Amino acid sequence: MNLYRLQILALFMVPLLVLAGALALGRVIPVPVLGRAYVVQVPLPEPGAEIDLPEVLGPPDSTRPLVVIDPGHGGHDPGASGAGQTEKTLVLALARALRDRLLEEGGIRVAMTRSDDRFLALTERVEVTRRLNADLFVSIHADSAGERQEVSGASIYTLSDVASSEAAARFAARENQADVINGVDISGGDDAVNAILVELSQRRASQASTEFAGLIVREGGEALDFHEQPLRSAALAVLRAPDVPSVLFESGYITNEAEAARLSSAKGQQAFAEALARAIRVFFARASVAG
Repeated sequence: MNLYRLQILALFMVPLLVLAGALALGRVIPVPVLGRAYVVQVPLPEPGAEIDLPEVLGPPDSTRPLVVIDPGHGGHDPGASGAGQTEKTLVLALARALRDRLLEEGGIRVAMTRSDDRFLALTERVEVTRRLNADLFVSIHADSAGERQEVSGASIYTLSDVASSEAAARFAARENQADVINGVDISGGDDAVNAILVELSQRRASQASTEFAGLIVREGGEALDFHEQPLRSAALAVLRAPDVPSVLFESGYITNEAEAARLSSAKGQQAFAEALARAIRVFFARASVAG
């Protein structure tokens, strides 16, 4: 019986002895502390906090169409990288080129979610778009294929049908419902009616988004190198404004050296800006006729 007690006691004592030995060894041979104090701090917007709205450039006429250009990533979030480039820097240059082209041609108001190297949460980008009452939202990114450096080509994403319905349902179910959809104030309204209004608005925005994505491919023509399947849809949070046509444009693969070099060159950025500016103008012209 005493043998069993000793065995049980040993089971409890062995871990304690191992721990004591490790502590003693740590005093004799200091354990490296490299990285122990390394903490990544990411500032996030406070719930309900006001967001600074960007400057709206172009004609001082609120009846002129407004496009919000969104350079993806930024700040502590570099996005993809490859061929000596970072996505956040490359897409900011492309966004500036598009902004400058639209302003040079005139007639369209332009705002950028970020015009420098700063971080914005996805919800902030959507909120900026809605608070400015934008008529079109274009988020610009650069894709990555990892080690497959031969992959190339631009692609355009719109919000998938399933994600669109989910986004509409969540938006309609928000606690306060203090919002306006397509000029209709739904605050304090019946939940079922509000859900229908939001979903109808989302459908119109989705149809317009798909139309605009097709225009990018058409107007890009030979100027831009598109992927063999350029039109895609996905559950992307940045596209979930329920009443603003929105696309995410993957301008090319930053992991492809030739494509990254083209997109970072003045000539490549000019071709990009001209193609998208044409698509934007055709889109607004059609909307004007339809309206």
